[in-house]
Amino acid sequence: MRPAALAAASVPGATEATDLTGRVETAGRFRVYLGAAAGAGKTLAMLDEGHRRRQRGADVVVGFAECHGRPVTEARMAGLETVPRRVVEYRGSRFEEMDLDGVLSRHPQVALVDELAHTNLPGSGHHDKRWEDVLELLDAGISVITTVNIQHLESIADAVERITGARVRERVPDWVVRRADQIELIDSSPEQLRRRMLHGNIYPADQVPQALAHFFRAGNLAVLRQLALGFLAGETEEGLLEHLARYQSGIPWETTERIMASVTTAPGTEAVVRRAAQLAARIKAELYIAHITSGAAPGRSRDERLASVRQVVADVGASWHDLDTDDPAAALIEFARTHQISQIVIGSSQCSRWAEMIGGGLADRRVSRLAVRAGIDVHILARREESVP
Repeated sequence: MRPAALAAASVPGATEATDLTGRVETAGRFRVYLGAAAGAGKTLAMLDEGHRRRQRGADVVVGFAECHGRPVTEARMAGLETVPRRVVEYRGSRFEEMDLDGVLSRHPQVALVDELAHTNLPGSGHHDKRWEDVLELLDAGISVITTVNIQHLESIADAVERITGARVRERVPDWVVRRADQIELIDSSPEQLRRRMLHGNIYPADQVPQALAHFFRAGNLAVLRQLALGFLAGETEEGLLEHLARYQSGIPWETTERIMASVTTAPGTEAVVRRAAQLAARIKAELYIAHITSGAAPGRSRDERLASVRQVVADVGASWHDLDTDDPAAALIEFARTHQISQIVIGSSQCSRWAEMIGGGLADRRVSRLAVRAGIDVHILARREESVP
């Protein structure tokens, strides 16, 4: 997985599909415009980049751009070729979706595809999610420029729900965004976003009062901005570390931080994984997920919960490890020693669940006691239900 960069060097004569060593890549290049919230200007930035590439001679098409009825955005599309959208009948209404087959058949050098987190309507195409459409375009050798808001990243969505009180239904796995060759922050201050909202440049007039009183409160927007800046800062550091490893190997650079989160199938485990992923991202640590397999009664409900947890683990880019043992606390510490884990994360509700299995005290106390002897820090997270009114 290639780390994203803040900016790409312009090399005369170089094409989108050729890197500085002359190696031809089979997959398309991938750029993401990241914003703190709607109205930051991501779609305009995407369209402006499309115009710049077209002026430089690239074959550019608009696969999908969401104008939301904004005249400025509609005007910016003028002069760019647009692949006709697919019309979909759904529950008695007509909607428009990106025509993935049409873009693949047209096969441009660059496709502009707005709203990476969008959920496709049933029956509208190959995939359930637009980010899956984008991956297919990239695999076909088409470069993609796309947009996404920070709240849609899988590891961040839960925190946004708690902060804003709004459900984040559309989510993108972190690894999809981290696959980008370049991530660019389209930054706007909370005051700018609220002014744009008041002027009718983001939502229709009838939705403005509620938006300003809830999601678009200044405090919420400030936190979302910090989340976006923090995510981008982590990506920049990753690019620097790779550069030092490749070209200046004599400089000490590699972090020794590794985090392990222990999971069960109890409600709220997905939230524990996401919060562990946030902790790992802040300190650029690898994240390991340890699942104790022994002592769990089989059943359909458990299997469904396990599948849900494993999906979140995959989405945040962590590695999954099953531990078959009758002594979970000792097994966790042994795994931590073997994999040079520096921090352990467990959910608080595991304490009562494991009490009988472990013996010698509650799980958090025993894990903590053994971890102290091994020189490993332990985080005990309050397990929160994942529901937002």
